[in-house]
Amino acid sequence: MSVVSTGLTEAGVRAEFMQRYDAAVTYYQDLATRIVSTKPSERYRWLGSAPKMRAWGTGRLAKGIRSEGYDVTAEKYEATLEIDRDEVDDDQTGAIRVRIGELAIRAASHKDYLISQLLINGATSGFNSYDGVTFFNAAHVSGASGEQSNVLTPTAADADNPTVAEFKEALKSAIATILALKDDTGDPLSVTATGLVCVCPPSMYLTALEAVNATIIGSTTNVLAGAARVIAFPWLTATDKWYLLKTEGGAMRPFVFQERRAIEVKALAEGSSEEFLREKYLYGVVARYAMTYGLFGYAVLNTFTET
Repeated sequence: MSVVSTGLTEAGVRAEFMQRYDAAVTYYQDLATRIVSTKPSERYRWLGSAPKMRAWGTGRLAKGIRSEGYDVTAEKYEATLEIDRDEVDDDQTGAIRVRIGELAIRAASHKDYLISQLLINGATSGFNSYDGVTFFNAAHVSGASGEQSNVLTPTAADADNPTVAEFKEALKSAIATILALKDDTGDPLSVTATGLVCVCPPSMYLTALEAVNATIIGSTTNVLAGAARVIAFPWLTATDKWYLLKTEGGAMRPFVFQERRAIEVKALAEGSSEEFLREKYLYGVVARYAMTYGLFGYAVLNTFTET
């Protein structure tokens, strides 16, 4: 009797999963600083600024780490597919491979989903920055920064459907705000308007694209052409809100990706006890990580209000 090999072994599935996983389009790598964790929980106390250069004078003047900070505990995440042996017998291998590919894409995009939840809840009580107030707040204070805000309310005739010109004006204000935000020594956090990213809901995507990329808007030269990238997150459902993030210019970014254990792919497939006892194949992935807030000074919440 011949033995039919489906190719759906643990090694085969792992190779196919990782190929799709690595090829998936994701954005968290640009929006979050990756920290490799060696403990269940990490304490972040280093979000204050590094010392600036000064005249030597009487000698070195060391600066310590600020006291603001918080603990972040890695979460364990998993996803598992169960395939009936009969589906393999009925030549459904192609469809099963498609599902494995979908599993890889969902696993890869999960970090983007976590960032979207941090954005959505950033002005909600309990979703705090390292300075003890909500990540998006009108009263951030750290050291000598003074009170400052990363919350804006640009105007539009229709808050849920801003025009290209209205989005352009909102973007101008958001860029000016990011460039004006200060660190704990009172110096600007951002010294260049580089690495800017507009993150918006799908309903605002084309408007934002045109506002950022058009050379002419309303018969006027668009000085903001090419000033930022535009990303649409499908999990952002509030149609009057968008976010400007800065991803270059410093070691820190608006978010921190704390990786405790990289993704692993395992299977109970051909020849396993699951196949023998239940005629089922199981394909699963597991990882441990956390996504948390980084520098509030690299993020601005924009909520359109109607004129």
